[in-house]
Amino acid sequence: MFSYELQHKSDKSKARAGLIKTPHGEIETPIFMPVGTVGSVKGVCPEDLNALGAQIILGNTYHLHLRPGDEVVAHFGGLASFNNWNKPTLTDSGGFQVFSLGKLNKITEEGVHFRSHLDGSKLFLSPETSMEIQQNIGADIMMAFDECVSYPSERKYVEESVELTARWAERCLKAKTNDAQALFGIIQGGVHKDLRQRSAEQITALPFDGFAIGGLSVGEDIPTMYEITEHTTDFMPEDKPRYLMGVGTPEDLLNGILRGVDMFDCVMPTRNARNALLFTSAGRVHIKNAEFRLSDGPVDKECDCYTCRNFSRGYLRHLYKAGELLAYRLNSIHNLHFYLSLVKRARNAIKYGFFEDFYSETLDKMRPGGNNV
Repeated sequence: MFSYELQHKSDKSKARAGLIKTPHGEIETPIFMPVGTVGSVKGVCPEDLNALGAQIILGNTYHLHLRPGDEVVAHFGGLASFNNWNKPTLTDSGGFQVFSLGKLNKITEEGVHFRSHLDGSKLFLSPETSMEIQQNIGADIMMAFDECVSYPSERKYVEESVELTARWAERCLKAKTNDAQALFGIIQGGVHKDLRQRSAEQITALPFDGFAIGGLSVGEDIPTMYEITEHTTDFMPEDKPRYLMGVGTPEDLLNGILRGVDMFDCVMPTRNARNALLFTSAGRVHIKNAEFRLSDGPVDKECDCYTCRNFSRGYLRHLYKAGELLAYRLNSIHNLHFYLSLVKRARNAIKYGFFEDFYSETLDKMRPGGNNV
């Protein structure tokens, strides 16, 4: 069964560390969750993820429903069995994909009618169908079906969306039939603080197992994203996990942790890896650049990942420029290690009472002109 234990709190900020228990294992928070959209974290295999210390990965409800079909995943015993991960999994609700397919959808009280991005066929998602699909996928943590509003949007529309999301949240709870799966509610409200508070109060009044902040990192500026995150966590209970959806950069993770967030996900580590952008303790490295042609050092001298232990920047540049598939794997291993190591070190800093110093020192080093790799 699912449970959450708050284990450590900073006395200088909202930073916190906890432990989530699921049927497929435990998750130490704060945690970063690699994204496996169609049941695979791009560029790496489960053995890589285990070696990296990943504790939970994501699957995408919309994409798995289309391919291979959630009934197929159910046939193989659920996502963790289907992809041989055998650790905790989380599925989004499909709401963000509906948002991203805005030109192809029609939102009603009942749900959303839209067309497949694959073949244009007509599809329908509602709170009930989202729950059915996610229960077939068998994730340890499911997300309530919500409406993610674009930025900028008129306040009246955001207000109506908050109310719709609350009604859909209640329907999700009623449609959930598998007690072994946890269900998180999602707080919306755009960049309006009063609407964020209203949504938080509505959603947290319902018996969800955890709560997420949705509808950020959709076009607003970064200071606003941090400000809304800070404001929203004020209205989220301490005894349940807090998840900031779809965010983001290493800097975003640290700022989210500072503001009381426990869980993060983003495609950025693997997507950037496939485009030759690597994250390091001293900032970003564009490994395809000519300056690394004869460079015999690792990507990051402070990193102990498989890639940095075994390969030079010059070799990684060569692989990428030659179009070798190994470039994607080695770059992805490094970026995922960087993210997972970052949240692990943040957890230890919270545990031992020096998170704010860790936060400041780590950000200073990652800024341009900080400490050369």
